[in-house]
Amino acid sequence: MILTLLVFRLLWGFVGSSTARFSNFVRGPKAVTRYLRGNWSGTGHTPLGAISVLALLFAVAVQVGLGLFNEDEDGLYAGPLAQLVGVDTTDKVRVVHETWFYVVLGLIVLHIVAILYYRLVSGKKLTKPMITGKSALAPGAEPMRPGKWWVALLCLAAAFAVSRWIVAGAPLFSS
Repeated sequence: MILTLLVFRLLWGFVGSSTARFSNFVRGPKAVTRYLRGNWSGTGHTPLGAISVLALLFAVAVQVGLGLFNEDEDGLYAGPLAQLVGVDTTDKVRVVHETWFYVVLGLIVLHIVAILYYRLVSGKKLTKPMITGKSALAPGAEPMRPGKWWVALLCLAAAFAVSRWIVAGAPLFSS
């Protein structure tokens, strides 16, 4: 399920709503510096928020990737691609997978703390706009252009197909 959601979000980052597209919210170091100095008035993710989103996506991708090759100590439960690597590798993957979970957890906590900070200190409500895509805009700010429902459906179908193929053991590679 997490792999499907991850693949969907990555696809949606290229073809989704204007505020979900990576090209619209991933900015360089100068934009982050301007934002930290209080000189930013965009719509959607802030430059610092973009870093947080990318870090969270990367951390979840690493965790999911490790889980695909993971096998428990007893060999009772194994990721769908564990048969592609040796026992020594699955042992190493298991250790990193278990440790990396705390990186993911830390980023989730940081994300929640940032949302609470914006709500309690800045008075900005972020949760509802994240879900609905609707927010009060600064004067002169360009409103979000919503993504098309059929594009979202295609992204979901593609994400499900990729995930299902991987869970099946990536047959092309595991002959």
